[in-house]
Amino acid sequence: MTSAPVRLLTADELGIGVAAATAEHASNRPDEPTVESSDPVVVQARWLLERFGGIIYTGPPGTGKTWTVNKIANALTSGDKSRVRYVQFHPSYQYEDFMQGFRPVEDGSFVLRNGHFMEMCEKARAAENEGRDCVLVIDELSRGDAGRVFGEALTYLEKSKRGLPFKLASGAEATVPANLVILATMNPLDRGVDEIDSAFGRRFAQVSMEPSRSALLSFMEINQLAEPLAQGLLRFFDFVNKRAQTNPHAAVGHVFFSDVSDEESLRAVWDYQLRFQLERAFRLDSQGYEEVQSRWQAIFPPTQIDAPEEAGVGSSVLGEEEPQSEPQ
Repeated sequence: MTSAPVRLLTADELGIGVAAATAEHASNRPDEPTVESSDPVVVQARWLLERFGGIIYTGPPGTGKTWTVNKIANALTSGDKSRVRYVQFHPSYQYEDFMQGFRPVEDGSFVLRNGHFMEMCEKARAAENEGRDCVLVIDELSRGDAGRVFGEALTYLEKSKRGLPFKLASGAEATVPANLVILATMNPLDRGVDEIDSAFGRRFAQVSMEPSRSALLSFMEINQLAEPLAQGLLRFFDFVNKRAQTNPHAAVGHVFFSDVSDEESLRAVWDYQLRFQLERAFRLDSQGYEEVQSRWQAIFPPTQIDAPEEAGVGSSVLGEEEPQSEPQ
C-alpha cells in the first residue's frame, strides 16, 4: 500500500513562526478601543517627541508601560502595524543584532546584513516624503547595554542631529531619519547592566509609571468586583505600595488586577504571580513578608469551619471509645 505524500509545513505556515510572533505585540488585546489622537497619553508623547530623541517609560512591573507604548505606537501610525517593530533587549544583545553585522548563509559563508535599527531607518526614509512616522519599540531597555548596542548611532538619536550622515562599523554611511520614533520601556530596579548609559538616557525623555490607585478603581468598577473584596484590595494596595517607599522591589502595579472579577481570580493573582514577586522583595525581611501576607489574607472573609459534633456517651472527639472505669 502506497502511503500518501507528506507535506512539510514551515513554522510560519502553521502560524507559529517569526512572522506570526512579530505581527502583533503580545500585550495587544482584541477588545482594546481605537486610540484617539486627543488621548492625553498620545498628546504628551507627541509633545515630548518634538523635543527629545525618544521616550523611555520607566517603572515597576504591572504599571502599564508596555500597554502605553503600544497605545502610542498605534496612534502615531494610525494602526498600520507594518510601520511598527518591537525589539526586546537582553544581556547578550549586541550591536551586530541591532545595527549591522555578518550573518551565516547556507553555503557556510557570511554576508553583511542590517539589523532591526537600520531596517527601520530604511523604512522610515521611505515613509518620510509622505509625512508618516515609523516606530521602533524597545522592551526591557535596561537589560541590555544601550551604548554598546547603538554604537556610533547614539549621538544621532538627538533631534538636532537627525538626518546627519555617520559611518557604521562596516564603513557604510547611514542616517537616522527625523520620522523614526523610538519608544522604550524599562524597570529601573531590574537591570542587566549596572546603570542605563547616561549618554543614551540624556537624549531621551523619561516618563515615570507608578502604581495607580485610580486605575485600580477603574478596573474594579469595570469588572464589577464585589464591594467587600474591592475595599480589602484597596487597603492591601495602599499598604504594600507604602512599604515600597522603603523597599522599592515591593511595589505592586495596578495591571496585576486588570482581570480580577471575583474571589477566585483575585486569589489566583497571589498564588501565581504576586507571591513570588513579594517573596523576592522581602527575602531578607521575613517579618516584613509575613506582614504583607497577613494583609493580603485580610482581604478575604474568614473561612467558616464547622465545629465538631459533641461527643456522645462512651465516645471521644476522635471517635474512639472512652476507656471504661475500673469496677470498684
